[in-house]
Amino acid sequence: MHIGISANALKHGGGFERYAMDLARGFAARGIEPDFFARRFDTGLPEFALVEPHRIGVSWLPGKLRDHWFSWRLRSAKRAAGVDVLIGCNRVDSSEIAVCGGTHRGFLRAMGRAPTRADHWQISLEARQYANAEIVVAHSELMRDELRSLYGLPDDKIRLVYPPVDATRFHAVDMDARRNLRRRFGFADDEVVLLFASSSHARKGLPIIEAVVRHTPLPVVVAVAGRPPARTSDRIRYIGYLKDLEDGYRAADFTILASKYEPFGLVAIESAMCGTPAILAGNIGCCDAIAPEQRFVFAPDDAADLHAVLERATRLARTGAQRAWTTGGRAALAYDPDVAAHINALLGLAWQIDARRRQPATRAADAHRPST
Repeated sequence: MHIGISANALKHGGGFERYAMDLARGFAARGIEPDFFARRFDTGLPEFALVEPHRIGVSWLPGKLRDHWFSWRLRSAKRAAGVDVLIGCNRVDSSEIAVCGGTHRGFLRAMGRAPTRADHWQISLEARQYANAEIVVAHSELMRDELRSLYGLPDDKIRLVYPPVDATRFHAVDMDARRNLRRRFGFADDEVVLLFASSSHARKGLPIIEAVVRHTPLPVVVAVAGRPPARTSDRIRYIGYLKDLEDGYRAADFTILASKYEPFGLVAIESAMCGTPAILAGNIGCCDAIAPEQRFVFAPDDAADLHAVLERATRLARTGAQRAWTTGGRAALAYDPDVAAHINALLGLAWQIDARRRQPATRAADAHRPST
């Protein structure tokens, strides 16, 4: 069986870029070199050597047409490569396994936005992806609910499979190492540091976080990693784009997300694996995937409730209590985050699809076989 992966890019970036790299490493560990279809490749990544790359160029097109062009070109590229089962990690209408890490209808609903013509194009492609796929993998209960309610998918077509985390990268360190990391990032001992890792600050809730911490007497500081914030202050600091984001998690006291729409929220999972609890809005998809003692949950878009949670979290941080029970690793989560376990789940689905396809051919051959 010939496996293919489709993604926007094989490079460092957001949650889905990290997910695609996890897949490349996971399949390589099983001795499988997948064909990898993407717009961009970072040829300096170790993962680049683990896949058969197929670049589909889109840069010459207007942005709103790029997804459709990529999806159209992928159909012939997939056939030419002889791919039997394609795992679609972006909007493409020829994947046998469509991975749902977010839906456009769900995003528009959460943001209170009326769809534009370009939105309708994206929704049309997304709906074809889910309709054409034999199995749709939902990365959270929230995504499973959206697939059913917003796209009309039947339950038996959806599989809930939480995304993996590379435990060799995301794990806790001892207190001496953590103190050194805090000095590296310039965090004072008496500061309670909230790491905010984001490339989409408005969607991920920086405005409400900033509004709460601006006037609080609590000794909290928001360390922004990723895209620079519009403004900085004593309470809002920019620490740059971190390729070693795991060290940012380890240095912080908490990771925080207040997203208006967050289908999963991989940064909270990675943070918990590093021994740093997460402060999360209750509408974030990964809430149920994190052990209760590793998360602080507040009502979405509720500044008063966020402040109350920050008060409770600060009390724990100042006593060091939160580090006493946040050991990180597998115990921090409510599921097995191992990449190998995730690859096994995807391969199991791929074998089911491949076996179903072979059954008609087998039955046809049996019908023409002479009786004895």
